[in-house]
Amino acid sequence: MKLLQHWIDSLAERQVRRAAQFTGRRSALASIGKWMVAGTALPMLPFDRSGSAQAASQVAGDDPMACDYWRNCALDGFLCNCCGGSMSDCPPGAEVSKVTWVGTCHNPKDGKDYLVSYNDCCGKVACGRCLCNFNERERPGYRMGVHNDINWCMANTQTMYHCTVSAIVGVAQG
Repeated sequence: MKLLQHWIDSLAERQVRRAAQFTGRRSALASIGKWMVAGTALPMLPFDRSGSAQAASQVAGDDPMACDYWRNCALDGFLCNCCGGSMSDCPPGAEVSKVTWVGTCHNPKDGKDYLVSYNDCCGKVACGRCLCNFNERERPGYRMGVHNDINWCMANTQTMYHCTVSAIVGVAQG
């Protein structure tokens, strides 16, 4: 009987010590150490880089349908060229806003800065495609002519916003 009690006590003690090893502070530090070593080894594993090479081969800001196109540097809204219009013309059924905001955008191809007038197209429900929100050189809301967070359709009869066009109005003088 004593032998059985001694064996049960030894077994219980081993199990409790093993549980303490895996759930105590030392085991937590050991687990963190393992994850840190695994984290430093992970970037060394091979992976497919062909997609990033293709993206790098394209010139940044070269696609007029993309938000990073140079002319969209201060645009906040849906691109009209994704909504049935063009970069400078509203889609059919929408009219250009009577008021506008202006941004100064840098064209990387010719190295010049251009004044770009952003006009909202009004009279139709919001397009919902190609949303861009850039605030480069944007000024606070008290400078209305350079603030892009306003519904510029408020001066039109149809005040519903649809999309935004960007028209080059001149070259910035340095």
